[in-house]
Amino acid sequence: MTVERQTMEVDIACVGFGPAMGGFLTTLSRALVDENGQPLLESSVMPGAPLQVLCYERADDISFGVSGIVTRGRSIRATFPDLNPADIPMTAHVGHEKVLYLLDPLGASRRSTGVRALDEVVKILSSPKDYSYELPYIPPFLRKEEGFVLSVGQFTQWVGSQLMASGLVQVWPGMPVSEPLIEGNQVVGIRLADQGTNKDGSPAAGYMPGMDIRAALTVVADGPVGPVGQKLDRHFGFPAGNHQREWAVGMKAVVELPETCTLEPGTVLHTIGYPEPEIFGFLYVYPDRVASLGIFVPSWLDNPVRTSYRYLQHWMTHPAIWPYLEGGTLRSWGAKSLQESGRRGEPFLVGNGYARIGEGSGSTNVLTGSGVDEAWATGVQLAEGVVELLKAGKPFTKENLGDTYLARRRNSWVEQEAKEAEKARDGFQRGVLTGLAGMGLTGLTKGIMNLGAKISRPYERVPSLEEYCREKILPSEIEHLRSESIAKGSSLADAVMDAHGWPQIPLDGKLLVSQQDALLMGGKVQAQPGYADHVVITDPQLCETCNPQLCVEICSGQALTYTEGGGAPQFDREKCIHCGACMWNCTKPLEANGERCNIDFRAGSGGLHSAEN
Repeated sequence: MTVERQTMEVDIACVGFGPAMGGFLTTLSRALVDENGQPLLESSVMPGAPLQVLCYERADDISFGVSGIVTRGRSIRATFPDLNPADIPMTAHVGHEKVLYLLDPLGASRRSTGVRALDEVVKILSSPKDYSYELPYIPPFLRKEEGFVLSVGQFTQWVGSQLMASGLVQVWPGMPVSEPLIEGNQVVGIRLADQGTNKDGSPAAGYMPGMDIRAALTVVADGPVGPVGQKLDRHFGFPAGNHQREWAVGMKAVVELPETCTLEPGTVLHTIGYPEPEIFGFLYVYPDRVASLGIFVPSWLDNPVRTSYRYLQHWMTHPAIWPYLEGGTLRSWGAKSLQESGRRGEPFLVGNGYARIGEGSGSTNVLTGSGVDEAWATGVQLAEGVVELLKAGKPFTKENLGDTYLARRRNSWVEQEAKEAEKARDGFQRGVLTGLAGMGLTGLTKGIMNLGAKISRPYERVPSLEEYCREKILPSEIEHLRSESIAKGSSLADAVMDAHGWPQIPLDGKLLVSQQDALLMGGKVQAQPGYADHVVITDPQLCETCNPQLCVEICSGQALTYTEGGGAPQFDREKCIHCGACMWNCTKPLEANGERCNIDFRAGSGGLHSAEN
């Protein structure tokens, strides 16, 4: 059925407002008018007016992102040379940095023979009271001196307020974009999501087809699970040898620290080794006794029921961490999928009528664990290239965007450091110790040497539950736990962790709270009515043979639950925080494309509204 849609024409249509788009729009807006407000770059769709630039963001506000960041901030400082951290809430100069290796105080962690041997060495060197060892040396590639600790939510809100006050660009939150408009091999704009639909996308009362926004240039910065970026990937494919097979879930919180906490603003703490050896942790201290903290659960954690929230709580209560947090209060909470393939996950960055920036463009440096400043830099580079083309009167073709934006990116520090880091994490495909050794070797030799490995798709790494539990749980007990979790609609991960010796978290109602209470205390999911569900099971029959369903176990907001009697999981978008973890944690590949699995993450409105980001 042909749907009649309204059409609007603009000069540049943008998708997703994060650090990359902030860099692009800030740089572009400075070139649009002179000091008298007269257009320097005139619109082709509104003659006599400045360039018409519109940006659409899925979330209900541009600041809805609970994500603490430590960054060198080179590109950000170049854009704002007089930046005073005090001007941005929850921002401070980096002060003391340290890295801790955490031992397992409970004996429940799943540790290889090599990790156990390392533990024994660390026990000799470490303090027995807090089960940790502070590394005496932090390699230069990991240090962030002269940088900032900041909140992405607060930073993007600060940037966005300046942009909207200028009146030179329009930013529209709460406007999900469903797909790019592609004619032949040219992108000619974007399509906003249909409104007034049932959950399956069929028209309901008040149906209003999404508007088509046609533009000479479409700028795509919708992150690693954005529907526009995904559809461009499917249409154009990837450059030879590139793929996106390395992922992580960042499970994060903002905490008001207790009055007894002695950590100074700007403190940066990173951890390795616990609650599982593959999981990294962080804690960044802001002014006024506020901190961001969290863990990263990577795709190379070979656990068929890997979870995030309970692992976060076990990390928080580790004896080396808990003294700083005890008596604190949860202020915000959230999660995000991280695309961890770096430069190897880079799609085609430019084409006729489009360009890609930010994390979805493969800009994250997987050696330094840095992404915000790199994303900002790609936005600046594109804006400079766009201004160059506009001044020369040249169209936004693949060739012209390659000569301007792509050339700038290839000749920048972002590219140079991304090349050095490209194989930095390959060693984790073979184990934690190999991975750490590979990162050290890559960093110290600036990418000349590394421990390369075949990169498996996430689902290829996941063992059966019986295999994973073979040392501690009998197959008959596993079957009982599985049946019980399906009947109760409860987490199998919790039951498996209990059986492995992980104690229940002593909930205190302030900081250590249940996962569902975190949705109420540290944020609130808003799912606007009238939109289709954004998490869709492509082939429900594939789910019949999937057990345990890893998408259910990993779900950050417990929005996916088991169906009694088996079958496809149930999705409740009133709990979904749009982290995208379900998509890459699905273990059932599609027959037509082994790089894709059975969950489709589409355009959707709303998400997690946090009390403070």
